[in-house]
Amino acid sequence: MATSEGELNALGYPVLQCKTPVPSDIEISQQIVKEVGLLPIEDVAKQIGLTPDQIIPWGISKAKVKLDVKNNNNNNSNGNYVVVTGINPTPLGEGKSTTTIGLAQALGAICGQPTVACIRQPSQGPTFGIKGGAAGGGYAQVVPMEEFNLHLTGDIHAVTAANNLLAAALETRLLHEASQSDEALFKRLCPPNKPMAPGLVRRLEKLGIQGKRMPEELTKEEQSQLVRLDIDPSTITWQRVLDTCDRHLRQVQVGCGPKETYKDKEKNDGSRKQHCRTTGFDITVASEVMAVLALANDLTDLRTKLGNMVVGYSRNRVPITADDLGCGGALTVLMKDALLPTLMQTVERTPVLVHAGPFANIATGNSSVVADQVALSLVSEKGGFVVTEAGFGADIGMEKFFNIKCRSSGLIPQAAVIVATIRALKMHGGGPPVVAGRPLAPAYKEENLELLKVGVANLQKHISNARKFGVQVVVAVNRFSTDTEAEIDIVKAASMEAGAYDAVMSNHWAEGGAGAKELGEAVMKACASSNKEDFRFLYDVETQSIPEKIEIISKEIYGADGVEFSELALQQIQQYEEAGFDKLPICMAKTQYSLSCDASAKNVPTGFTITVREIRSCAGAGFLYP
Repeated sequence: MATSEGELNALGYPVLQCKTPVPSDIEISQQIVKEVGLLPIEDVAKQIGLTPDQIIPWGISKAKVKLDVKNNNNNNSNGNYVVVTGINPTPLGEGKSTTTIGLAQALGAICGQPTVACIRQPSQGPTFGIKGGAAGGGYAQVVPMEEFNLHLTGDIHAVTAANNLLAAALETRLLHEASQSDEALFKRLCPPNKPMAPGLVRRLEKLGIQGKRMPEELTKEEQSQLVRLDIDPSTITWQRVLDTCDRHLRQVQVGCGPKETYKDKEKNDGSRKQHCRTTGFDITVASEVMAVLALANDLTDLRTKLGNMVVGYSRNRVPITADDLGCGGALTVLMKDALLPTLMQTVERTPVLVHAGPFANIATGNSSVVADQVALSLVSEKGGFVVTEAGFGADIGMEKFFNIKCRSSGLIPQAAVIVATIRALKMHGGGPPVVAGRPLAPAYKEENLELLKVGVANLQKHISNARKFGVQVVVAVNRFSTDTEAEIDIVKAASMEAGAYDAVMSNHWAEGGAGAKELGEAVMKACASSNKEDFRFLYDVETQSIPEKIEIISKEIYGADGVEFSELALQQIQQYEEAGFDKLPICMAKTQYSLSCDASAKNVPTGFTITVREIRSCAGAGFLYP
């Protein structure tokens, strides 16, 4: 059994009994499910004040949470909002997801605080690849891990369906415009004597044509403006998606069938031209639909963001959106259930909200805005805690959490937990390469103070960066059996020197919440000492230009000397300024393995320049990514 029948934890459940040596993650998950038993999901919901009519059970281990919860409990002033991030990742692993869950277990099951963990849903790509799942690990994980890692409640499949519906509509529109006159297009889209569809009315308003609702009211010129998008195929950025790593689909030819042809207007001899073009597939979690899901505040906001997604540009350099294609409403219908976060539980029966899974390089790398809002609304009355995770290192995930996610949600964090391991810091200090399948070098298994003294600079830089946003910082050092007291003292001293509120060792992987009790207590004290008025963004989206915002991130967060822009990037900046996208925040896409753009440059590189090759837009989600 994994729990004691006698002693109870702070939630009133049997105390977790951890085995030594620690079994595999899947063995722990299955043992909890089979021998201990899952807490009915209705009871997990009840633990945080959710009533039966506020959840939609999805089997015995999951439930969707309705968003009216956050409207009914909209006073978040007393809740504590904590983001978990880490140093620049190494092949040795730092354990952010495990720490997120372990900290939530410590706060809830050990310290007795109302607590909800908020984490992303993993993609099947990494799950079936080298990285594996994202449920946490050891005795700090979400269960059942198979349910968590595979399909969950189908949100990623909904993203796939919505993305590909838009791709199909785009392809069809290209074919129709190539093969039909303006008059024929107008008759297809606007049946006579009937009010025009809401999507067409939106397009009229975008074109500056006001007050006209009936097709007969439009002039020939207005009819042409309405129905002919005149998309330039070379500007199309929208691709199809699939939640599988299938490299053979990265570049494909579409429109090769015998019916995808049209009359060649140039020859005017009745010959037909093949309507084909080169495109490709991305993985689903890289879709802008996923980024929209992660940043939407409610159903109305979701509808607006989906409709504003740009698929390409007209030959006159006008952005073409999902609403221009008449798809915004249909995409929203496909995504309406996916907007609801999924409730699950940890091995210690503390609640977890799992929602969204945007990549951390080309997108925000954070779980959803609505999940955090729901969680805070549920714990705030009693001064509880929401522990949310930011992907990759603090230079990427944490920076985007503050500058993009918090800007979108309006939520103010009190503390950041930066996760590190002593052996990963040794690697940043110049330790030998780590190769999968080969034994670790002695430097990582034995005391090596010199490597560690150099490598802690990476941790110190991330602490300094977090403090720039006005939040308290707690360093969580994931314990390994090979760590020595002298090494631990170096990390703690370096953390405090850099401005951390506290630095503690944590052993939640082997001991569950009990192993993170000291971390939980440090986070509670850090939040109590914080002042929400100290929180600040790194840049002003309204007054600072696109190059200025990129330069601020590059210099302040990465430590770059400056930024250089390619000719293409400068052209795109001008295009985005013309389209009104220059007021959007910046979502930098760079390697997670270094503070610089050179993945091999460990620790804290200096004397480098950031080169921006191109800048892409996620106008619907609400950011630009260089």
